[in-house]
Amino acid sequence: MSVLADLSADLAKTVEAVGPSVVRIEARRRLPASGILWGDDVIVTASHVVQREENITVGLADGSTAGAALVGRDPATDVAVLRGPASGRTPAERAGADGLRVGHLVLALARPGRTVRATLGIVSALGESWRTPEGSEVDRYLQTDAPLHPGFSGGPLVDGAGRILGLNTAGVLRGVSLTIPVATLQRVTESLLTHGRVRRGYLGIGAQPVPLRGLAAPTTGAPVGLLLISIEPGSPAERAGLFVGDILVSFDGQPVGGVDALMALLGAERIGRPVPVRLVRGGQTQDITVEVGER
Repeated sequence: MSVLADLSADLAKTVEAVGPSVVRIEARRRLPASGILWGDDVIVTASHVVQREENITVGLADGSTAGAALVGRDPATDVAVLRGPASGRTPAERAGADGLRVGHLVLALARPGRTVRATLGIVSALGESWRTPEGSEVDRYLQTDAPLHPGFSGGPLVDGAGRILGLNTAGVLRGVSLTIPVATLQRVTESLLTHGRVRRGYLGIGAQPVPLRGLAAPTTGAPVGLLLISIEPGSPAERAGLFVGDILVSFDGQPVGGVDALMALLGAERIGRPVPVRLVRGGQTQDITVEVGER
């Protein structure tokens, strides 16, 4: 019994310690959601819970409320950044995923009402970096079995030491609740604070993987390419002379055997740059240049 009593007391202390960093976000018509004090007057929350961009209210641990302004959002990672009444308040410590293991105890915290709420679970899945359906890179796949009740989206996942591991959301993968890790939050937040958006490259194509048969495979050195099935009018792809039916083999010297591989190469650093592209057209290999646009 003493072990359980000690664990219970420690969990309660963790909630009390991190609770002041969890705020209420009133930016939609129905149930409020949650957010995390991130830095001086900066609050991060889930993009999908910010349904209006004006008249946003933030509720703090001391019961006070104040207005907040939307700095920017990135629906691809379901992250939004607000500027609000966080000045003078110390955010909770943040932790990386190093050392985190499947089976570790974690707490999901939220403040959809006046008081902080918590659920307990374990880390149920950990994986490598992955891409959301909209093409944004997330540094680590992190899923827990801690229940995310209504209003928990935008709140933090907390480890046994009381450190924030990431932002909980049900808005990235349909039917799946997961956590956007701290490393991704940091990168997206910095971009939103600097640019008001996350910059991503854009070609304006629709594509699907196809095996390269016959002479194309040994000529290109790649077993798989991307068949272009659509070209958007006025897009960088159209301006470069790409056509439906072309098979994209490499982009800036890197193989593109899948859509995810191509998306990974369309980072902000390539926007506005002429990039060499190798393709197969009519059974012949061609090299052209595409100037990457911004999505």
